[in-house]
Amino acid sequence: MKRLLITGFAPFGGDKVNPSWQAVRALPDRVGDWELVKQELPVTFRGAPAALFEALDAHEPDALLMVGVAASRGMVTPERQGVNEKNARIPDNEGYQPQNEPLVPGGPEALFSTLPVEDMTEAILAAGVPARLSDSAGRFVCNALLYSALYRLEQTDDPIPAAFIHVPATPEMGLDVPTLSLEQIVLALQAAIEAI
Repeated sequence: MKRLLITGFAPFGGDKVNPSWQAVRALPDRVGDWELVKQELPVTFRGAPAALFEALDAHEPDALLMVGVAASRGMVTPERQGVNEKNARIPDNEGYQPQNEPLVPGGPEALFSTLPVEDMTEAILAAGVPARLSDSAGRFVCNALLYSALYRLEQTDDPIPAAFIHVPATPEMGLDVPTLSLEQIVLALQAAIEAI
């Protein structure tokens, strides 16, 4: 059985929960042909990539799927690319708020997901959950994690495929935005994994 490292984020910005980690944690330990290794990451520009790289070294997975929340979107959005920029509207959980800085000085402007994000999007839709393919992972920690992971994996001799999925807010967060239930988000992630 192949091993998938799947990550979600801790709460941030005053929220008590983060549906990305709630959904990852609620997934079964096996989905399709994949054995899941689940990892919670801090919402910090420095800490999230460091914790991810540690998990990659420890578990040596066959693929990587990262999950974060985009509360304003109202649907599940697999990301086509990460960009080489950090530009924080709010500080991260360490109080760090970079403005228009590169993640990797001299690195490529963008790096593209190496998992089949189009197929994953179609599978989520087929499962009855609203979804669309996204061209922007933002400029906060989610994008930083995606770009940093793709950049690091590109440097290895045998890079594993990787991608990022944004999920919307859940009703329990109490935000005035369109939401999906945690059950719908879990269903979407299962469908996406089965499409890998």
